Amino acid sequence: MSPKIPGSGLAKGLAVTLRTMTRRSVTAQYPDAQPELPPRSRGVIALFEENCTVCMLCARECPDWCIYIDSHKETVPAAAPGGRERSRNVLDRFAIDFSLCMYCGICIEVCPFDALFWSPEFEYAETDILELTHERDKLREWMWTVPEPPALDPRAEEPKEIAAAHKAAEKAAAAQAAAEAAAQQQEGPQ
Repeated sequence: MSPKIPGSGLAKGLAVTLRTMTRRSVTAQYPDAQPELPPRSRGVIALFEENCTVCMLCARECPDWCIYIDSHKETVPAAAPGGRERSRNVLDRFAIDFSLCMYCGICIEVCPFDALFWSPEFEYAETDILELTHERDKLREWMWTVPEPPALDPRAEEPKEIAAAHKAAEKAAAAQAAAEAAAQQQEGPQ
């Protein structure tokens, strides 16, 4: 074992410091220079309130129980005379506690009505943990930052639902054309 020279550790540390001082810094100056986020990045969850039917599926499936939903039932008058009244759920409160949320995205995946989306917004820090529960107003604001979905592949096969809708529309148009032709034929001999 060789004897240690006093101060050799200090000299090694200063050598590392001198070496790194001459290199170019790669630190991003965050508040001044915004980071370039990848497309479709996960930031916070945004709410498209018009699509929410208060089915509570997102709150039930959330493993952290961080989604709070309150609603009430409202009676809707009959659409046609002689019809019956319907009742529907009206959203009173939709809140997500981001201090509990683990950003798994299960709520977005299970929503059958596309009411929840990933927003790339990531600057929502608060000084008090109680302020990390964001209500529906804030969640609605984040909806405007949600990017457009990627374009469909032009070579992709058309979904069967859309193909069936096109077929039904063509059938209805053909039936209407046949009815118009029959009406014109009846008018013609007179």
